[in-house]
Amino acid sequence: MDILYFAWVRERIGLPKERVTTDAATVADLVAELSAREERYAMAFSDLSALRVAVDQELTDFNAPLAGVREVAFFPPMTGG
Repeated sequence: MDILYFAWVRERIGLPKERVTTDAATVADLVAELSAREERYAMAFSDLSALRVAVDQELTDFNAPLAGVREVAFFPPMTGG
């Protein structure tokens, strides 16, 4: 699946996107898997309340299942104006 990183998440991880193979059942499982990779991932995902997630371009939560998912995107909350 493709993982996309936006704004400061991208800056901390150092990549705009990557393709991963995972057995993670949920977004939370994927975050745990990524965080265990390296310190830069652990730092980016250290405060999940400061992050939003979209699965296949639909806003969701970290308990969302990943079965059949092609894309997961992580980004900070946005404000309108």
